[in-house]
Amino acid sequence: MRRLLTILLLLVPGLLRAQSPADDRVLDEIVAVVGNELILRSEVDAFLTGYLQQQRIPYSDELWLEALNQLIDQKVLAEHARRDTTIQISDDRVEQALQERLNQLMQQVGGQTRLEEIYGKTLTQLKAELREDFREQMLAETFRNRKLQQIRITPSEVRAWFEQFPTDSLPTLPDLVRLSHIVRYPRPSEKARQEAFEIASAIRDSIVSGRSTFEDMARRFSEDPGSAAAGGHIPDTRLADLVPEFAAVAARIPIGEISQPFETPFGVHILRVNRRQGDLIDFHHILIRIDESQADPSEAIAYLTAVRDSILQYNIPFELMARRHSEEEATAAQGGRVVDPRTGERDLVLSALDPTWQRTIDTLEVGEISHPAEAVLLDGRRAYHIVRLDRFVPSHRVSLETDYARIEQLALQEKRQRVLRQWLNELRQSVVIRLAGKARELAERYPDKIVTSSLAQR
Repeated sequence: MRRLLTILLLLVPGLLRAQSPADDRVLDEIVAVVGNELILRSEVDAFLTGYLQQQRIPYSDELWLEALNQLIDQKVLAEHARRDTTIQISDDRVEQALQERLNQLMQQVGGQTRLEEIYGKTLTQLKAELREDFREQMLAETFRNRKLQQIRITPSEVRAWFEQFPTDSLPTLPDLVRLSHIVRYPRPSEKARQEAFEIASAIRDSIVSGRSTFEDMARRFSEDPGSAAAGGHIPDTRLADLVPEFAAVAARIPIGEISQPFETPFGVHILRVNRRQGDLIDFHHILIRIDESQADPSEAIAYLTAVRDSILQYNIPFELMARRHSEEEATAAQGGRVVDPRTGERDLVLSALDPTWQRTIDTLEVGEISHPAEAVLLDGRRAYHIVRLDRFVPSHRVSLETDYARIEQLALQEKRQRVLRQWLNELRQSVVIRLAGKARELAERYPDKIVTSSLAQR
């Protein structure tokens, strides 16, 4: 049961109620023994169910064997990691990884109470049951990553990999750009700020007087999409992960007390801290955003104009000015470089950018810096920025000349998969692996789908 809980925790909450593809007439059985560790049929079913629903594909016995393979791989890696005395996973690291995963789940399902209802266990019980399984996962991952770091690819291997594809089968890429920018947020008008504070104060008065609960008011009025549906609840979160203005209030407010309205870059909040343990806090909050349509952009535009003039007149590096003056923390730390937040890619599809970006980029040659312009940022916030066009690649068929870095990554990924599979098969030979029940039946039907150790036949 403990292993099944661990696998379920790795699935998204929407899959917690998923039905197993296994035959319901068999409640459970041992399907594999790896060293001294057991793998249950229910574990494989739960792991596969998550994959099938995420990929929206039907069940097959071959996919069931692949899910079993992945669970065997993890146990084999963990066993070899335990034999390697240079790999140590501290209790603190295990606790942090487990807590972070539980925090994610609590946010997604609607809080600690809901999570405990789903699993029928308290948070303390869940931690106790899952701690050693998380340690095993971390051992396996550390051991695997060491091998991954050793796998390299040469330019000749990249070329050979690419040349196996017929030219007429290669895809055509759209216009791509690489950008850097420096961002300033327009300051909200005093009238807009006052309106937000008045709304937050009225909400607080309703809660303090007992006319309504914090949770109900959060669901009705909070403009924080990540917590409003959960009644404003955000479970154990490190103070260091909060913006300084919010962390300052959260660190000092008495437990259970409702704060006066206070402002952060996101808007105006009221806050109730439920529990504080070291750097971790569990809290409820309500966010009222300040009306950006009433913001005065003149200060931001003047500031960016001065920054642009300094770069051009005094030859100050754009990257340095971005780190010093940009108010968008994520890109400022990278010298202003803009990346796709989903993939981390620097090459951005021009047509996929917001029209406010496209209009600015259309005026630039490579290396030029725009005048201040309004933009909808990649996180949806409105701001003003100056943009440098670092690279422009017109629409073209994929080639080594223009897309070497992208092709190299794909070739390296394929090589890593191939080398890792061979390495894992070799590692299996020094760990006793025995199949039973459904796994043994399917392995006899698909003998090329699973590798067991020769030790098991001795």
